Amino acid sequence: MTPTITHINDLVERCRHGDQRAQMEIYDRYYKAMYNTAYRITGHSAEAEDIMQEAFLSAFTKIESFQGTSTFGAWLKRIVVNESLTAYKKIAKLGEVSYNDELKNETDTGGIAMEDDDNKNKKVRMILNEIKSLKDNYRLGLTLHLIEGYDYEEICEIMNISYANCRTMISRAKESLRKKLEHHEK
Repeated sequence: MTPTITHINDLVERCRHGDQRAQMEIYDRYYKAMYNTAYRITGHSAEAEDIMQEAFLSAFTKIESFQGTSTFGAWLKRIVVNESLTAYKKIAKLGEVSYNDELKNETDTGGIAMEDDDNKNKKVRMILNEIKSLKDNYRLGLTLHLIEGYDYEEICEIMNISYANCRTMISRAKESLRKKLEHHEK
């Protein structure tokens, strides 16, 4: 075992005994990644912050259910994804209109800091913005697959769809994104 994994396992064990310092150290290690995950799924900064906080509370109160069959980070990320999907479905069901602040810095990409002069970063920003403009299920599927790294089986389980529907949806989402990107290149 590597020292980092051993250290995480030690922190988890200390959390099981109610060690608040261990909880804070775990929070410090994972909060940025968990916020970014929640933000990419919900598309709302405040919602992502709430989800992240709820996920950590849930993880620490249910730490006994962590079996160690995966890494702690993967277990925590699953909690964040599930909470994000619940919030996303609630937002969609209520038909809430997303808030667009016209004065907001145009380079905001959900917590990823980028320099304007770098062409590569401009392209990444453009791709992320185009992903945001896809149909909701396409955006969610591509985010889970391409950005979060989930495989088709995991996405099927998360989105509660069949394997064939998942593959078709992601294929169509990629094609839709491809067309949007071609439009930008012209």
